[in-house]
Amino acid sequence: MADPLADPLPVERRVDLGLARLLPDLDRPSAWLLTLDDAPQSYVDLDDPLHLEFEYVQRLAHVADLAAEPGVPVAALHLGGAGMTLPRYLAATRPGSVQDVVELDGALTELVRDRLPWRERSFTVHRADAREYLAGLPDGSADLVVADVFGGSRIPAHLTSVEFVREAARVLRPGGSYAANFADAAPLDFARAQVATVRSVLPEVCLVAEPSVLRGRRYGNLVLLAGTGERPLPVAELGRRVAADPFPARVVHGDRLDLLVGRARPVTDRTAAPSPAPPEGAFSL
Repeated sequence: MADPLADPLPVERRVDLGLARLLPDLDRPSAWLLTLDDAPQSYVDLDDPLHLEFEYVQRLAHVADLAAEPGVPVAALHLGGAGMTLPRYLAATRPGSVQDVVELDGALTELVRDRLPWRERSFTVHRADAREYLAGLPDGSADLVVADVFGGSRIPAHLTSVEFVREAARVLRPGGSYAANFADAAPLDFARAQVATVRSVLPEVCLVAEPSVLRGRRYGNLVLLAGTGERPLPVAELGRRVAADPFPARVVHGDRLDLLVGRARPVTDRTAAPSPAPPEGAFSL
């Protein structure tokens, strides 16, 4: 196994779904940026799993922090792995958690395992399609399901529908949390439809994003959080946390979320399409 700290040089490798690159962060000797076909996928600090460079990952981490009492182990399912940033974070903040990571690109996982190794038994990685893997899981087997699956820079269509969300909701335990990361730009049609889709399955939903993204001024990530209804979503605490982030965000909930969604309709397998392509220059490094 290569020692990435002894040889902090860029790494390039052809993987199953494209061209992967690992780029060292010159400001943090143990940190690396993973890209796939030039689209950023993950940022990993091998010495500090609590350092989360991407804003949307910080928001997903807040969701994970609020999924249970601090430090209590959870059963977590990560749909999408790439550099395994969030599983590493959860292993550090909730020791003893049972974590399963579903990643379709086996060659990418081997690259990450080789160059950015993780502690054994922190989590288990499964090479599979996210939806197919979900279909094989028993009911009520996860406290937290995180959907963060991109084929390069776009979410595959079959992971955007009501039928997909039903499978994710089925595996949640009572009081469990479902979180999804996606990206959109004005007029936010994809984001509105995704909220409508999840709300047709799960009773409690909120949306987190920077104000400039919510107003359609720029392309960016949005994090959706939904619950099964046995306990209220931690909207107030989540709002306080994301407001204090280096790039502050807002939580949209209740009537404000109704206004945002407007007349958007849930997406089904019949009508599903991949998430919109990012605008040119969105990932300039």
